[in-house]
Amino acid sequence: MQDTIETRMTRKLPPLNAVRAFEAAARHVSFTRAAEELHVTHGAVSRQVALLEAWLGSALFRRSASRMVLTDAGRSYAAEVTSMLDRLAVASMQFAQQDAPVSLGVNAPPTFTMRWLIARMSSFQRQHPEIEVRLTTSLSTVNFHENGYDIAIRGAHDPLPGCRSDPFMTELVVPVCHTDLLERGRLRDPGDLRHHTLIRYATEPYSWPDWLEAAGERDLQAANTLHFEQMYFALQAAAEGLGIVLVPLFLVVDDIVAGNLCAPFGLLAALQRQYYANVPLSGKRSPAVRAFCDWLAREGRDTEDSIANWANSMGWSISAIAPPDLAVPQPPDTWTVPTV
Repeated sequence: MQDTIETRMTRKLPPLNAVRAFEAAARHVSFTRAAEELHVTHGAVSRQVALLEAWLGSALFRRSASRMVLTDAGRSYAAEVTSMLDRLAVASMQFAQQDAPVSLGVNAPPTFTMRWLIARMSSFQRQHPEIEVRLTTSLSTVNFHENGYDIAIRGAHDPLPGCRSDPFMTELVVPVCHTDLLERGRLRDPGDLRHHTLIRYATEPYSWPDWLEAAGERDLQAANTLHFEQMYFALQAAAEGLGIVLVPLFLVVDDIVAGNLCAPFGLLAALQRQYYANVPLSGKRSPAVRAFCDWLAREGRDTEDSIANWANSMGWSISAIAPPDLAVPQPPDTWTVPTV
């Protein structure tokens, strides 16, 4: 009993409302969007973040007239806080679901799951604590009967045959690299790729020849090429400064906004396809399936808004893009891509 009392006396917790406001603001890098998520005012989020900064004795954001970015301390704290809140949400959900929950099987590509879906799952769990999601990963052909899942998420150019395919997010594929490569001054235009290492992976939605042709550099030969099996490892190699990789922008836009990665050519010659939530064509969709598909659509729009806001902050307009075989590179001040 004495140990319990001493532990409670020594536990020093920050204001939890302030922590929650900061976590939402850090995740969106926006007080406005955090306020929308929490159903409070912009000013309330700003005050709560200021309260937490005062409690911690450290700045969590750097603010300017045009943008707001996390400090190094803010990024580290945000990662810890998000993980803790997710664990709290999951623990609370599991406690609330001691009665038999509704089970929902969801299958998705591995890197998409790790980099996008898992980071947002706590939101679905908070909204639907009665649904237990069984999440599996795969890149294989969708087969509901053999694999037993209810929803299969896949990136594709067209709806999948034999499925009801609901598009929930546009995938824009662009070159991405560590910011150090940009700072060295040898990556000003696509032709400079001849001095660099191109990173490839077996599951890439578009190949480097596809992008180089769209960018007007069909015959370019890079200094070196690195090959990986999975996108996850290729992206990690790029994050370590080993070269430039072609990846979906929605998987890395948060890292770009945070300044960890960059898109050296912006949206020039961006290639695109759709992400679909696929369900069996026959039979009526269950309430759990409808809830998850509706949630995916909202999260997809939110991610697309993040990409549009980032593009606008860089002075790039999002309007239209030609199909991959018709894409024509344009000068940097007039880059255009589709409304996402």
